[in-house]
Amino acid sequence: MIKKSFWWVLCLSAITVSAEKPNILFIFSDDHATQAVSSYGGHLKDVAPTPHLDSIAKEGMLFKRCMVTNSICGPSRATILTGKYSHLNGFMTNETTKFDGAQQTFPKLLQKMGYQTSVIGKWHLGSEPTGFDHWEVLIGQGYYYNPDFRTPKGKERVEGYCTEVVTDKALNWLDKKRDKNKPFMLMMQHKAPHREWSPAPKYLTAFDDVTIPEPDTLFDSYEGRGRAAREQDMTIHQTMTLGKDLKIPEYDRKGDLARRISKRMTPTQLKAWNAAYGPKNAKLLKEKPTGKDLVRWKYQRYLKDYLRCIKSVDESVGQVLQYLKDNGLEENTIVIYSSDQGFYLGEHGWFDKRFMYDESYRTPLMVKWPGKVKPGSINSQIVSNLDFAQTFLEIAGADQPKDMQGMSLVPILKGEKVENWRKTHYYHYYEFPGWHMVHRHEGVYDGRYKLMYFYDIDEWELYDLKSDPKEMKNEFNNPEYAAEVKRMKAELAALREHHKVPENQIKDVSNPTQRYISNPVPEVIK
Repeated sequence: MIKKSFWWVLCLSAITVSAEKPNILFIFSDDHATQAVSSYGGHLKDVAPTPHLDSIAKEGMLFKRCMVTNSICGPSRATILTGKYSHLNGFMTNETTKFDGAQQTFPKLLQKMGYQTSVIGKWHLGSEPTGFDHWEVLIGQGYYYNPDFRTPKGKERVEGYCTEVVTDKALNWLDKKRDKNKPFMLMMQHKAPHREWSPAPKYLTAFDDVTIPEPDTLFDSYEGRGRAAREQDMTIHQTMTLGKDLKIPEYDRKGDLARRISKRMTPTQLKAWNAAYGPKNAKLLKEKPTGKDLVRWKYQRYLKDYLRCIKSVDESVGQVLQYLKDNGLEENTIVIYSSDQGFYLGEHGWFDKRFMYDESYRTPLMVKWPGKVKPGSINSQIVSNLDFAQTFLEIAGADQPKDMQGMSLVPILKGEKVENWRKTHYYHYYEFPGWHMVHRHEGVYDGRYKLMYFYDIDEWELYDLKSDPKEMKNEFNNPEYAAEVKRMKAELAALREHHKVPENQIKDVSNPTQRYISNPVPEVIK
């Protein structure tokens, strides 16, 4: 009887401890710009509202300055897992072969704290996930239609639209596969809204009856900026294809679009696709717009498809939030929504990311934590994806490893005043030459000023975001900003040392092998 009673006390104790640890639901998308989250405001908020995402901000905290360490998919994910900059976690570019899964990650540390861990959806790190009790991940970038997943049991193809399939798998794990006596940490990671922005069948005609407002920098001439802004390969005008990107088979020279449609889609999916795009494509082929008219057409097709993908992501968020509420999990689950970086939605005439300019450097972050976070809170401090790992660990009651480089957001979430919070943030982009040909650069940001150094071409840029929030005029050589240049250069040097950036990371600009020329300066459309 004594042994039985003792065992029962232990069980009750374990259940109590489990109940005290909050569940962690991390919802992550790919290339989701803050401009496309209506709670952030901006010119798209009335055209394409995101009510379910907005509910997280309404019931929790919205971070206005969440800055990434390296604005590209794989490196961002590696930073989140490790709490370390790219140069320390070893995943500096998407061309890196594999993420080193043997290293310390926050999921492994959560497992030691009794958490059951799961990742479902996009992984994009080359290696198999480690530190997860359960994983089902998209192979490579993943497909929007009828995606392939890699699991510990092998490969499987699932019929359906990717965002919906990932959501269904996440809900299935929550409902039927997890150990309900343990706290959970689930990373639900969407492919959307990554290029080529293919919408769900039910949203293929969404926004057909509206005109998406254009950013006022859509026809940017890059005057006042340096070579990097001019020599990139990411303009809607020149880089975005009518075929593969904008879904007009007649313009797809390699036939990739036609093959993907025929091989990936079911007859029902294909019928909906052709009904939605066919008449609009025929109209373009008949009218044959050129110059600015063509750019405007491409912008409308791009933005509508991108926002259609967001509708599915927003719907997914609503489904999962409703599941938590219906199953008594809402009060003890912290919900985090973010993306791997921001994205250009026509600003400066661009799409994609990579630059330290605001649209790609800043990413959405909203956190809902019932009883801990004051509803409707807005935070303007400089936070980062570098902070996520330590935040998750403190939520779980785990010690924060000294070799992690971020800061836990828990005190901020609880409304506490943090005296020693960072005043500046370090950034470093490495992938050149490569996709979109953005020159390698590092930089420092202090909330108003941003200093960037494009070291392969030995060019500096300084922006005053108070007077120039759209970053249109480089003030580096302006004598009026000499004091700020000196101060920011000193801070950049200090952050390099603080974050242990190797000296050889910044290549010798006298070395001609580092002086790459990408595309010619884009034609200015008149």
